[in-house]
Amino acid sequence: MSEPIGRERVVGCLLGGAVGDALGAPVEFLSWSQIERRFGPHGIREFAPAFGGLGRITDDTQMTLFTAEGLIRAEHRFADRGLVNVDAALHRAYLRWLLTQVGAAGDVPWDPDIGEDTSGWLLQQSFLYSQRAPGMTCLTSLRSGETGTPEVPLNDSKGCGGVMRVAPVGLVASDPFSLGCRAAAITHGHPSGWLAAGVFAQIISGVICGCSIREAVEGALERGRRATGGAEVVHALTQSLTMLDEGGEPTAERIEQLGGGWVAEEALAISAYCALSASDPADALAAAVNHSGDSDSTGSITGNLLGAALGVEWLDADLLGQLEGRTVIERVADDLYDTFISTTSTGFESDRYPPW
Repeated sequence: MSEPIGRERVVGCLLGGAVGDALGAPVEFLSWSQIERRFGPHGIREFAPAFGGLGRITDDTQMTLFTAEGLIRAEHRFADRGLVNVDAALHRAYLRWLLTQVGAAGDVPWDPDIGEDTSGWLLQQSFLYSQRAPGMTCLTSLRSGETGTPEVPLNDSKGCGGVMRVAPVGLVASDPFSLGCRAAAITHGHPSGWLAAGVFAQIISGVICGCSIREAVEGALERGRRATGGAEVVHALTQSLTMLDEGGEPTAERIEQLGGGWVAEEALAISAYCALSASDPADALAAAVNHSGDSDSTGSITGNLLGAALGVEWLDADLLGQLEGRTVIERVADDLYDTFISTTSTGFESDRYPPW
């Protein structure tokens, strides 16, 4: 029996996101003019020092990995107990990420029904215990001890910290739009903050199921149009498609017409535009980080899109060789695939993901 979705595209989605994240990390807080002065007219195209080394990932990839872990553990809980609250499983996974940032289990408001959840293989990976400019909305929301939902938001934030972490939802969820919205709403309360995440998860799902990126974007746009409060997300993505149809390579000046990417709908629009408009995927990923905005997040989202569409082969071997946590990222992607999609395992061990 053949597997409906190639493993290399799931692995490519997470690795591509991590490479884009690490490529953008050194220039996240630089303007395009500063990037150009430092790296030349083509901008940054290779890893540069950030956070004490080359190829260092940020909170974008950290939280993406914990999203994947939460989904896997939810699936195991369903197999073990016959019922599961996926939203709660994701919230607990994000609390485990919070532990990596605050350093003390006593500073994390654990689920009282389960207690301190310092279990699992992912939490044992030492490279994740680094603060890489984590988003304040994520930290504050998770520290509150409350779980935000679209119906009962915790705040009015539409920062990109919700959309940048939900690619795994698009890879495996049966209703990626709805779960993507709920996963982001755990921390981000503005409709654009979580609807952009739902649209992004829907795009990833469309791509993984065989649509072109353009077809997937257009399909997800239709879902966004039907959602209450989706006007900003729909406008931003529509603007990116309009710019695409005008032709031309994605320059920093053109990208910045879509915004800076600090808020969710702008990050999604920039990433979709870069993934669609560049002449090859390496140029698309470079374009996604060479602008004055949130370069690591737009690099990460663009890398997720390209990896879901193209697999792993398009990624530069030198960049992959320098990528922090590469083997862990590949392992999580394989485990995600083996849990939800595969008919044949590649060393999957369910003990890595306890069902709570």
